[in-house]
Amino acid sequence: MSVVKLKNAKFFECSQEQTMLEAARAQGIALEYSCRTGRCGICKAQVLDGVTMPLREEGALTSTESSTGVILTCCRAAVTDVKLDLEDLGELSGIKVQTLPCRIQTLNMLSEDVIEVVLRMPPSSPLYYLPGQYIDVIGKNGLRRSYSIANAPRDDGKLTLQVRKVPHGEMSRYWFEEAKENDLLRLEGPLGTFCLRQTQASQLILLATGTGIAPISAILEQLVANSDINTYHQIHLYWGGRAEKDFYKVVNYSGLKMRYVPVLSRSPNSTGSQGYVQDAVIADGIDLEDSVVYACGSELMIEAARSKLIAAGLDPKKFRSDAFVSSN
Repeated sequence: MSVVKLKNAKFFECSQEQTMLEAARAQGIALEYSCRTGRCGICKAQVLDGVTMPLREEGALTSTESSTGVILTCCRAAVTDVKLDLEDLGELSGIKVQTLPCRIQTLNMLSEDVIEVVLRMPPSSPLYYLPGQYIDVIGKNGLRRSYSIANAPRDDGKLTLQVRKVPHGEMSRYWFEEAKENDLLRLEGPLGTFCLRQTQASQLILLATGTGIAPISAILEQLVANSDINTYHQIHLYWGGRAEKDFYKVVNYSGLKMRYVPVLSRSPNSTGSQGYVQDAVIADGIDLEDSVVYACGSELMIEAARSKLIAAGLDPKKFRSDAFVSSN
């Protein structure tokens, strides 16, 4: 059993049969992650000392990163004692991942290819989570898919999901053709580390594409409900879609000092911007040196936004993201 030490003096034990991310989670230490498959790159870490080995392919790493000791904690185990240039996330230290039963409360079509699913939990087993996190829904024959929770915690414990139809997708077939109210399912969660964190910045920039608006909506609900954590002078929300029909919900968070900019990439836009969300941010001239960015959506958007905004002056440590990796 090897010891993995973090930059802030926290440590945990790790065997060669488990990834460092798995080992940390099992011992109550929250490291940043999202997909857990090596594809999103959220869990990148620089190895300062020690030897690690891959347990799965690190698809999100470039050859340069790999050659300079950057690894993905969701893919690698510790062979010797290891030191990482990484800190744990204190905000998530008390959040426990659970597997719980749930039932479908309601189903509501938001657009021709997005359905809203409201899940109710057993009264004695609420799910404790932070706005921005996601769950895995477990259906028939163990079929499992990840969905962001689209609401902040509610008194009644219900969870709202916004599910996009995937052509020929097994889980999509269930949601759009078979699901009915009161169906019994299971869920595992909460998962991921996408959530608001204490940061010195006056500008909060929220980027979403497609159903990436779901966790952003949960964060906005959190800011409305708790004014103490809303320390920002201005909130900027950019929601990207291909056509007007992709904006499947009304954006209205009264009480927040927020600019909302819909951004269309493939058709004329009469109400917002044309192009991509990251380009719209740069065009608006926001002071990126005094900003923090939370981005959720496709892998391509996340990578493009990260590189462009950092090049334009954003502190790399103030770019937080949750990349939606494709699955059927």
